[in-house]
Amino acid sequence: MFATLRADLKAVFDRDPAARSVAEVLLLYPGLHAVWLHRLAHLLWHNGFFLLGRTVSHCARGFTGIEIHPGAQIGPGLFIDHGMGTVIGETAEIGANVTLYHNVTLGGVSWARVKRHPTLEDHVVVGAGAQILGPITIGAHSRVGANSVVVQDVPPNSVVVGVPGRFKVLNGERVVEPNREDLQHDRLPDPNMDMLRNLAGRVVALEHTIHELHLEDDHQTADAWVAGANGRMTEAMCAVIAVRSAVRLSPTVARSGDRPQPPRIIEMIPQHDIGDEVWL
Repeated sequence: MFATLRADLKAVFDRDPAARSVAEVLLLYPGLHAVWLHRLAHLLWHNGFFLLGRTVSHCARGFTGIEIHPGAQIGPGLFIDHGMGTVIGETAEIGANVTLYHNVTLGGVSWARVKRHPTLEDHVVVGAGAQILGPITIGAHSRVGANSVVVQDVPPNSVVVGVPGRFKVLNGERVVEPNREDLQHDRLPDPNMDMLRNLAGRVVALEHTIHELHLEDDHQTADAWVAGANGRMTEAMCAVIAVRSAVRLSPTVARSGDRPQPPRIIEMIPQHDIGDEVWL
């Protein structure tokens, strides 16, 4: 028991640079008060003094602003920084050297008398306002970003951000020393921005592909028009030559009124139907 209390006191100095003296920490740190009063309440609860345990827990809540159910299991070295509004449920389990900031909730999602609160393994850091709900497990050496809502298991050495929380394994490797906590919970990934960047890249690639297809289609259309125009000009020239030949070979008639009329060129040039229009 005394080793656990010493570990709780040491955690304050290890993780809060504002702590200057033992007297200051003992007298003015509500997070430490809440943890020590919880250890007393949990001892009473574990030995069957449920009402007395709840009474101690209730007094600690009014004194510190931190509510910890006496049934919660908390390992050594828990540091609750500031702590106002933090709630830890009955079946929650917290490992060694865990850090919680203010307004954190380790809450349940069931009314059944079963395991319904989260489990935080060793060296987990939970940012301010984070909500961890349900009988899930946050793996060791993981960080939960401020105001995240976590509702699924998180593997060790991960970073969790967002609503609902999305986690990223840090290349499967620890980025801190095995026996120290990573307090840089401001260094968080942005999965939403990553997704938007990926979508923007896809849009640019699709626009480039569509542009190339349009150019290819324009070239093919132009070639088809040139080929079609050449064919129509050839047919028209043949028709004109035929008309001239017919006029040249026709017999001379004395009276102009009896002169044979050459066929109209428009009647000799083949016509092509496209829709409702007739064109040469």
